[in-house]
Amino acid sequence: MSERSTQEPARHTLVQPEAEGLPHSRWVGSWERSQTLDALRSLLDTSRRATPALARRADLSHSEAAVLEHVMDEPAGPTELAQRLGVTSAAASGIVDRLVARGHVAREPHPSDRRRTVVVATDSGREEMLGHLMPMFADLARLDQELSPQERDVVLRFLTAAERAVSRLL
Repeated sequence: MSERSTQEPARHTLVQPEAEGLPHSRWVGSWERSQTLDALRSLLDTSRRATPALARRADLSHSEAAVLEHVMDEPAGPTELAQRLGVTSAAASGIVDRLVARGHVAREPHPSDRRRTVVVATDSGREEMLGHLMPMFADLARLDQELSPQERDVVLRFLTAAERAVSRLL
């Protein structure tokens, strides 16, 4: 156990700025940092930098890597990919064209609307991405296995609520 975990955890009562009638800048100035919030901020920053680093290793553009990550999860249409990336449909189509040329994705007919197409990851695209991602996945799986079921519940509750808080920006 770390020294921090044996100490009594700090208890903070944060009042939303609107409830206090405080300007946001004063509320932020009264913010009390914690090791947990600092670690979360560091994780978010590292995650933000991970996709560009992954793209460089795979010799892809940042946008190409982002499209490949999206379609590895589930097939998506070019318009949907454009929206996710914040680019025009024409730009998304160009990104998909480059990935098709490298054999990393394929365009297939939409399963329920034959007028549309979806972009799917090919085995080559999956292998390219997973080859770079597997060391991270293995480390994360090891960390997860080191947690007790009770610790895992606490971490899950925190991460789920943190994701919800961050998604308010989207």
